[in-house]
Amino acid sequence: MTDPGSSAPLRRRRVVAAAVAVVILVVDQLTKYWAVSTLTAHASIRVLGDFISFQLLYNSGAAFSIGENSTWVFTVVAAAAVVALVWLVGRVRSRGWAISLGLLLGGAATHLLDRLFRAPGFARGHVVDFIDYNGWFVGNIADIVLFVGAVLAVLLSLRGVGMDGKSQISRSNEGAK
Repeated sequence: MTDPGSSAPLRRRRVVAAAVAVVILVVDQLTKYWAVSTLTAHASIRVLGDFISFQLLYNSGAAFSIGENSTWVFTVVAAAAVVALVWLVGRVRSRGWAISLGLLLGGAATHLLDRLFRAPGFARGHVVDFIDYNGWFVGNIADIVLFVGAVLAVLLSLRGVGMDGKSQISRSNEGAK
């Protein structure tokens, strides 16, 4: 039986978050490698009719190419996000939060790698995007994972699950007595 004060649950949750982040980072970078080596600019490969296709783009901005001339700002923001997420992972005791933070950390870390090491240069790199959603926007695996991680975080928050795995709702009810 595990001692309630034991650090074993904390270590397990850190491992879960780190494993999720590493898997995301590897999958995202491998799919970007595939996209860069297989796809050509302006050519589109249909995947699901007109709804999903593959098209290679290099994005210097944020979502929807916002801030295309401020690539270095996104590098700083991505680095700050990675540092903050690593700090949060170091404190998480909830499996759900470990998964959410792992998804967010993996997505942020792989975008940071693109910003740091892709052309046109260090800390000014462009993110490889290749999944075209019916012309609405073009993204990558990290974008999908960041969205899923954020939705999971919102759901956990709405359910009152704290990062320690305890219900925040029952805590507030105990404090009201």
